[in-house]
Amino acid sequence: MWSGPRNISTAMMRSFGSRADCFVSDEPYYGAYLKDTGFDHPMADAIVAAMDCDWRSITATLNGDPPDGSSVWYQKHMPSEMVGPVGVGDLDSHAHAFLIRDPARMIASYAKKMQAVTFDDMGLERLHLYFRMEADRLGKAPPVVEGADILNAPRPMLEALCTALGISWDPAMLSWAPGRRDTDGIWAPHWYGRVEASTRFEGDDRGDVELPDEYRALYERCRPHYEALRGYKLTV
Repeated sequence: MWSGPRNISTAMMRSFGSRADCFVSDEPYYGAYLKDTGFDHPMADAIVAAMDCDWRSITATLNGDPPDGSSVWYQKHMPSEMVGPVGVGDLDSHAHAFLIRDPARMIASYAKKMQAVTFDDMGLERLHLYFRMEADRLGKAPPVVEGADILNAPRPMLEALCTALGISWDPAMLSWAPGRRDTDGIWAPHWYGRVEASTRFEGDDRGDVELPDEYRALYERCRPHYEALRGYKLTV
């Protein structure tokens, strides 16, 4: 599952992790991204120390079998972190899906956690590129889902996503126990407070959002990529 930041991506990981047949991985390329770029993200040194930071080693692992023998492996990925020698084409045995959100909401939420927000942080240009690459490989559009739609109608949207991915629907995906998971990234204390308190998909991500004037140009740069992907999203 590819998405930008601040886009119910961790709640989606909780949802899939509630399946009895599913193992989950949380942004496995994050350490390699931080090591290679040197970006000053929260907990960057601890993340690099804790993770495999070799791009090709990570990719080889991800192309193997789920570590616990599960039949489904849910991998949470951020295109913004894919600045090394590998990309979506190196994971061609996977079923790829794309999770989108109005970039105004992404930017506003990200700005609460970081001092600055950049176009590359949002990852929408590469998200759009990966979608096009996967569509070319498949000869059809891969599944796209919008976070707001999942929050508004979790069961039918998740059922539609499972069908599009070729896996069975499991009602266990609708709820989960609160708290942290061993499979959560080491960065969870900075980013996951809300999802750790949650037990299901909740909230409403529709309607207007107040975006600071300083990010208006950034929003306009992100919007065409979002709108292009939105044209392919699953609906129920």
